Amino acid sequence: MNPVGPAEPHAARFLRTTGQHATIEADTLIDGSYILSIGGAEQSHVNLQDPAEIFYEYLRRIGHVVDLAAEPGTPITALHLGAGALTLARYIQATRPGSDQYAVELERELLDFVLQKLPMPEGTILTTHIGDARDALGELPAHLRFDVVILDIFSGPEAPAHIACRDFYEEAAARLGPDGVLIINVGDEPALTLVRSQVAALRAAMPDVAAFAESGMFAGRYPGNIILVGTRKPWPSGWTAELLARGPHPAAVLTGVDLDRITA
Repeated sequence: MNPVGPAEPHAARFLRTTGQHATIEADTLIDGSYILSIGGAEQSHVNLQDPAEIFYEYLRRIGHVVDLAAEPGTPITALHLGAGALTLARYIQATRPGSDQYAVELERELLDFVLQKLPMPEGTILTTHIGDARDALGELPAHLRFDVVILDIFSGPEAPAHIACRDFYEEAAARLGPDGVLIINVGDEPALTLVRSQVAALRAAMPDVAAFAESGMFAGRYPGNIILVGTRKPWPSGWTAELLARGPHPAAVLTGVDLDRITA
């Protein structure tokens, strides 16, 4: 299903906050798909024809965690801190029609650019907010509680200190419903310095924490992405088996003492 017309094969926009250029180009290998790049580096991939198909592995892993956050197909309330090309917002709308979603993005030009060139699927309920992720938590309506909060702004040691900390995770956790989950994408180097610090901060803010990634990431062999998941209740044992089955493969899910081994 493709409820919107095709985007332009190539478009560009200057981002005033960072001084970089963003481009959106057609993916020549996958029909109906587009790639968002910032400063020449690929950032997001969007399949307009089938938003339920996610190309990047780390985003697919996040999508699988979202799948477990509520009964399949039921609408949820989701907060995206770091919008990118809204790949996950499109995924949630495709798999959970009628979901109420909020997206926070620091770059106004980026969000406008994405929404103009890659329109959201018909029926999407999306409220956008321009600003800092932590500030946005305090500026959203006080009554709002989310089933899922997704943070996707970290990339190595330059992670913003006011967000990569216990206080921020406590503020985010306070915005979750009773069964809500906080999902954090951590891009890191082989030493996993940022991953270790964020596991410690998240554990101090939430009752339980799991880490989900390609299995080689935990061996510190190469840079990549590890997905951290904070839960307001003990980690459901069945979720580990579900995530391992869903992949992408090879995959590993670490909790408890297994997670201690890489964070000590």
